[in-house]
Amino acid sequence: MIYLDNAATSFPKPERVYQAVDWTLRHIGANPGRSGHSLSLSAARLVLDAREALAALLHISNPDAIVFGNNCTDMLNLAIKGVCREGMNVVTSVFSHNSVLRPLNRLASQGKIHLQTVLDPIEAIDRHTDLVVIPHANNVTGEIIPVEQVAVLCQMHKALLLVDAAQTAGVLPLYPEEWGVDLCAMPGHKGLLGVQGTGALYIRDGLVLDTLKEGGTGTSSHLLTQPDELPERYESGTLNTAGIASLAQGARYCLERRHEIRGQELLLTDMLLCGLLNIPHVQVYGALDAISRVGTVSFNLGSMPSGEVADQLNDARICVRAGLHCAPLAHEALGTTQQGAVRVSLGYANTWQDIDALLWALSRIAKGGTI
Repeated sequence: MIYLDNAATSFPKPERVYQAVDWTLRHIGANPGRSGHSLSLSAARLVLDAREALAALLHISNPDAIVFGNNCTDMLNLAIKGVCREGMNVVTSVFSHNSVLRPLNRLASQGKIHLQTVLDPIEAIDRHTDLVVIPHANNVTGEIIPVEQVAVLCQMHKALLLVDAAQTAGVLPLYPEEWGVDLCAMPGHKGLLGVQGTGALYIRDGLVLDTLKEGGTGTSSHLLTQPDELPERYESGTLNTAGIASLAQGARYCLERRHEIRGQELLLTDMLLCGLLNIPHVQVYGALDAISRVGTVSFNLGSMPSGEVADQLNDARICVRAGLHCAPLAHEALGTTQQGAVRVSLGYANTWQDIDALLWALSRIAKGGTI
């Protein structure tokens, strides 16, 4: 199979990621930070190693500013519901994922916040804005939003900034602390190359969020209230230690090879865009230059339903994603609500041969032939 659905989950993983999961389950297996025996201490060291690996990749000075959770959706819910206060004015993008749109719209429907969902968040930020929530790169067209510029505007207007780095963590350079980002959420299983069931949230020093859950943390067990210290305040319950161990190895792999990964992605994205534009009746959405986007390209083949194109590609053993990609407002803005779009998303393991095979298959579909 040729796998081109990395915007959903990266696959395959580097070998060291698989080995980290296996080693943790076979040789450690204990709860991190819950006991004083050697296996529990080893588990706690694995979790600390992952915090330090992510801190190095994200250029963050304090690893404890990184909180672990189940996925990016989990982290975005903690960030949004933890920071939103009654009457806040919130700005987000129509290109936001449902993991942003749904919690924000729920708060808005309850009358707790005033929500603006706009094409260009930069133009909407003003002195009345309290919180801005943006994707670093949207998951439909792959176009990159200039986070540094948004961060400056937010600082000028004293607004908080939450960045959804689901499509960029591990792929693009991220400097949330240096840029002045208040919160940055990311999945472990996409560009960071860890396994599913992992996510992380960077929380700016001094920013305190309301908790979504309370419970055992392994610290301050004499208290009947949640501890205030990071990261324990937001990490109740047993962590996915094996998953976090995989995330540590994925992050270190990205740190060692970030220039190689991005360079390969740019070359393959350019090859894909050029090839698509040479196929009759193909409509590509978003910027037509590779540098303005991550390796995610959405398109349609004439009026053909996107699901039908994806099914034919699957018959040719090529994995892509079709539909609305959990981003309904993005498709509304693109005019593809009914048709959806075919999304190809590249990963570190893809090759030019993969793109060549995809383009050949699409050319056959466009001509009405069989693959």
